[in-house]
Amino acid sequence: MQSQLEECGDNLLRRAACQEAQAFGNELIPSSMPLKKATVFLNPAACKGKARNLFEKNAAPILHLSGLDVTVVKTDYEGQAKKLLELMENTDLIIIAGGDGTVQEVITGLLRRADEAVFSKIPIGFIPLGKTCTLSNTLYPESTNQVQHITNATLAILKGETVPLDVLQIKGEKEQPVFAVTGLRWGSYRDAGVKVSKYWYLGPLKTKAAHFFSTFKEWPQKHQAALMYLGPTERPPEEPEEKPSRPPLYVRLYRRLRLYWASPPKEIPQEVTPQDWEELNLSTIELSIATQNRQLDLTRTEDFMDICIEADTVSKGQFVNRGSQKMRDPHACPAGSQCIQASRCILQLPEGTQGSFGIDNEEYEAMPVEVKLLPRKLRFFCDPRMREQMLHAAVQ
Repeated sequence: MQSQLEECGDNLLRRAACQEAQAFGNELIPSSMPLKKATVFLNPAACKGKARNLFEKNAAPILHLSGLDVTVVKTDYEGQAKKLLELMENTDLIIIAGGDGTVQEVITGLLRRADEAVFSKIPIGFIPLGKTCTLSNTLYPESTNQVQHITNATLAILKGETVPLDVLQIKGEKEQPVFAVTGLRWGSYRDAGVKVSKYWYLGPLKTKAAHFFSTFKEWPQKHQAALMYLGPTERPPEEPEEKPSRPPLYVRLYRRLRLYWASPPKEIPQEVTPQDWEELNLSTIELSIATQNRQLDLTRTEDFMDICIEADTVSKGQFVNRGSQKMRDPHACPAGSQCIQASRCILQLPEGTQGSFGIDNEEYEAMPVEVKLLPRKLRFFCDPRMREQMLHAAVQ
């Protein structure tokens, strides 16, 4: 009986959202104006394979009723979205339907393009369908009802309000850069967190169990590295948004062919005077490098990322208790940690260092990396109420 009532309530939410979307679809546009093109990157494997059904029941009808020319691209394997973004033709909107992993893949593919300066200006919508959807906390009001959360996110795309988000460019010595909107983690809390699902049979105790059993390794667990960093940079005034007119087909084809045949441009490194760099050797139980996207301040005058170096003197009991807090807020910087604000940093690991980084909750091999902040690089659609809250908090 209760499940029937819940399904009835969900259907009412879907119906109300569709009616709101229909109002956008009924708006008259000049006959000479083409429909806006929206390209959706859907990860059907997200949310343990439920993402496709969630999208088709809760988001797809809203998008189609809104009058958008919608193209849905379903990814079949991990990493495919990066490759598809390299081949994508011009579009008016990019919509990511999945979780943190899908977001990370799409923005990495987008910003690896030779013409990323143009494509990075395309507004991005995020429909939260994955197990972890960190950006939801920034872009949309909190909701315990999944249907309401998805429909609210989809309607926010139609309403058109956007906020600028910072991006981290993370580059190894040989690898292509990876891009992140949340941050990088390296340490014991991250390593224990990825093993929580192994203890599913312990129910609500699985998180504590994963952190407890990880203390059986050598203790205290220390991660040692050398860190060089530059301080915050002054934020330049925001450029006004300009919507360039779409060039004719022959111009677009010419540009694509020219990019295809041209050799990739050589990146000219910007020299920074040696005295600007700060250096330190660190020993930590966990290091995190995070953007300001979790708590957006639209009026701040400096651009920086937060580097948190947690003390390596944590007891086993503290580690287990703090592990539960870290699952809720992975980039929280506890008391007693060293906090640094930086615009760019270089992390050097000792030779033979093993383990993994967590970059936007995706696993990457730990290696020496340079992390560079790209301030206000991408614009994401957000719920107008959230944008109003950000502006109100900034005034206070």
